[in-house]
Formats: sequence, structure tokens, C-alpha cells
Amino acid sequence: VMGATGSGKSTFINKASGSSLPVGRGLESCTSEVRTSRPFVVSGRLVTLIDTPGFDDTTRSDTDILSMIAAYLSKTYEHGARLAGVIYMHRISDFRMGGTSKRNFKIFRELCGESSLKNVIIVTNMWSEVKREIGEARESELASKDKFFKPVLEKGARLLRHEGSLESAHTILRYLINSHPATLRIQQEIVNEHKPIEKTAAGSELRRALDEQAESHKEEILSLRAEM
Repeated sequence: VMGATGSGKSTFINKASGSSLPVGRGLESCTSEVRTSRPFVVSGRLVTLIDTPGFDDTTRSDTDILSMIAAYLSKTYEHGARLAGVIYMHRISDFRMGGTSKRNFKIFRELCGESSLKNVIIVTNMWSEVKREIGEARESELASKDKFFKPVLEKGARLLRHEGSLESAHTILRYLINSHPATLRIQQEIVNEHKPIEKTAAGSELRRALDEQAESHKEEILSLRAEM
């Protein structure tokens, strides 16, 4: 389960599995390492969910987060464990999808790769925090615009709602539990192709995003100096 800090990953996992992973209530990130839920049963299948820190963590850099997630995924892949799917959480309560959210999703997409998108579910949550018609309008925009989720939905990913209940969480998981297991691009790159993290597609995308951010900050500083 992936997504931005505060998008409800740990809450979703706790609801689905009956686990008690720590949940953030304030502005600080709560999940600072990769954790797993206790195993639970959905439609006769044993399921374990993996909780990951968001790329906009308040205590660790994005580079640290990517390294941590990549290390976990590589180790489990080497030990023969395969993922049934990947869930990306997105708050429908966000009134816009800003630069940080877009960057997070780009890194997520590169980490998964094109061939595993049929094993990806984008889950919108926090529906109780918005009026239904506003949430539906946002959902429609997310699904229909190239700069948001449209490209991955066209390649087999699904967009589903989490309504906050146990049944809603298990309904989402039923879409994945019988899927052909996915090998993520980052697992293929690190384990099979022996690439260092910075040479992977996700690592390259993160580096590009950080360079862009640094350049933008430099321009802002020069602009401020000019005004002074």
C-alpha cells in the first residue's frame, strides 16, 4: 500500500486486517519504515498488507524512502514472495492534485513499471470529508485527464473508492487476491538486472524531480535578491 503521507494507508490496512499499526493524527508522518499487517483472510485467501512511508515524509528524505521501499521489495522478491498487487491511496478530500502529489505518483508509476499496472488499484478515500457531488467531480477529473490517472487506467489499473468500512476495504482487495502475481519494475531492475537504486527508473525519476526542485528554488532566491 503506497501513497502520500497522510493519505490513509495505515488506517486502510488496520481496517482491512484488524491490525493496530500506528496512525498519524497530526502533521508529522507516522509510518517511517516498511511494516506488514497481521495475516487475515479475504474470500478464503490469506492476505498480508505492506505499509510503506510516503515520499513526502516529515523526517526522512525521499531518497531514503525510495531506498527503504526498494530494499524491502528486493529482499522479499529474492526470497520468492510475489505481490498480488499494489494499492495507491489518494485523498478525494484534496481540492487539487499539487506538484508533490504528481511527483509522488510519477515515482510510484516508475517503481511499478508498465507491465504490472493491471495489478495496480488507485484507491480514493476520505469520502466522508467532502460533499458527494464534489468528490464525484474530482474523481471524474482524476480519471479523465492525462496529467492525473488516465494514462495508468488505460493500461489496466483500476480506480476504486474506499468508503471507510471493513466491507469496502475487502471489496477492493478481492480485485487483487486472484490476480497473477506482479513483478514490479524496481524488483526486476535491482534483483535481476543488478542495477543500483539510482540507476532504476524510479531512482532516475526522483533525481530528475529533485534537480527540478533545486533549480526552481535557485530561481526563487535570485528573484528575491533582485527585488531586495
